[in-house]
Amino acid sequence: MSFLIPAAFAGENVGPAVAAAPDYMSFVFLAGFLVIFYLMIWRPQAKRAKEQKNLLGGLQKGDEVVTSGGIAGKIVKVSDDFVVIEVSDTVELKIQKMAIAATLPKGTLKAI
Repeated sequence: MSFLIPAAFAGENVGPAVAAAPDYMSFVFLAGFLVIFYLMIWRPQAKRAKEQKNLLGGLQKGDEVVTSGGIAGKIVKVSDDFVVIEVSDTVELKIQKMAIAATLPKGTLKAI
């Protein structure tokens, strides 16, 4: 790790010259860090955001969904920002679209 921190000498009698790391090495480390950051953090997050956007854009009446709070239900009405979910025969909940975590295959609610 000593190649990251340049050596400091306190006297005029230094002794043999120490070869310093070339300046381009710092750019190589920076580029490597950026590549790792992109591959491990930014790209997977962008992929999840794109999938969530497609999920919310494709919601329609009759879909069975699960919210981020764990409530499962069937969509009765879809508007721009909200969705009305039928939880049971007599209970309907108005929920924000952003709270929907996943869609379920048809018939899942009857099997539960």
